[in-house]
Amino acid sequence: QVELVESGGGLVQAGGSLRLSCAASRSIVSASHMGWYRQAPGKQRELVATIISDGTTNYADSVKGRFTISRDNAKNTVYLQMNSLKSEDTAVYYCKYRRFMVDQWGEGTLVTVSS
Repeated sequence: QVELVESGGGLVQAGGSLRLSCAASRSIVSASHMGWYRQAPGKQRELVATIISDGTTNYADSVKGRFTISRDNAKNTVYLQMNSLKSEDTAVYYCKYRRFMVDQWGEGTLVTVSS
């Protein structure tokens, strides 16, 4: 089991930036991949970005060029830098940790982008 604690959400104006953090209670080196997902009101949870153990990243088309996922193995933390935020980025953002095909999730952090 791993505990994931997301932080960094908040209210920001369109065009602004936020950096989300996901702190894990155990080493993230052992994870096959970690990722950020989001769920907007009335919508299904969707992938935002993932990063695997070798540093390879993957992004949803809707955030490519605006969001950057990164990891700090020494701090057991994964980040999501979000720039040029749009109102449609408003959602609860969740961190996911996958190991041996088992997914564990954090409680989420709310990002609200005002237009």
